[in-house]
Amino acid sequence: MPSYVITGVSRGLGFEFLRQISSSPDNTVVGIVRDKAGTEKRVAEELEGRSNITILQADMAVYDQLKKAAEDATSILGGKLDYLIANAGYVSLFDGFHGIGTLGTQTPMEMQQDLQQAMEVNVYANIHLYNLFMPLILAGAAKKVVVISSGLADPDLTVQYDLDVTALYSISKAAMNMVTAKFSAQYRKDGVLFLSLCPGMVDVGRYDNVTPQQAAGLGRMMKSFKEYAPHFENAAQPAEAIRDVINVWEKASIENGDGGAFLSHKGTKQWL
Repeated sequence: MPSYVITGVSRGLGFEFLRQISSSPDNTVVGIVRDKAGTEKRVAEELEGRSNITILQADMAVYDQLKKAAEDATSILGGKLDYLIANAGYVSLFDGFHGIGTLGTQTPMEMQQDLQQAMEVNVYANIHLYNLFMPLILAGAAKKVVVISSGLADPDLTVQYDLDVTALYSISKAAMNMVTAKFSAQYRKDGVLFLSLCPGMVDVGRYDNVTPQQAAGLGRMMKSFKEYAPHFENAAQPAEAIRDVINVWEKASIENGDGGAFLSHKGTKQWL
């Protein structure tokens, strides 16, 4: 029975991970969220009868809570874990529509605070997550650790297509890609596969209520996306994106040279 720990399963991509992976009764799935009661209610309503799901509470940015979740998961899973999926993340609209030069000039302290929060959740918390769950991964069979990243963290894409928006989010994701590569460098000899995977652009409602000014910044980004990938039409739906991501990590292996890699939902460097 493959076992999974997935962070941030209350909504969006995380809930879709939970939905798809728990659809097989052979899989044991532990989800980690801030709102345990709310997530359990949604699971009961939308995934009724799936006794293979356990929801644990932890704020990713609070180490002691994350440590307690790891201890509880150890007991639930018998000390062994096959897949650790670091999905939870901080995504702010603060940097979504203006370049870092504008943010740093007009709102320097707000910029610093937003970057600090992005680093705390998207980087520091995941370092703790990896370390706390490593004993379970080392005892597991699949030994796969995946962090959900973004093509916006690709410096080549940024430079070639002048993608100046989402700077702070992109910085935190690029940092986490390097963290994942460093963990791979340490644990590849133990058979642990670490991956950073981008699900592509997915419609999770982030841009539903943007202002006209924000829409202008979004339009610049979408224009760059169209130049980069002329075939690109619209954001994917969560179900499609998650199927693609799971397919990539199932095919990936240390033997194929995938250890520490930063890949897209296509298993390549094609982000859209």
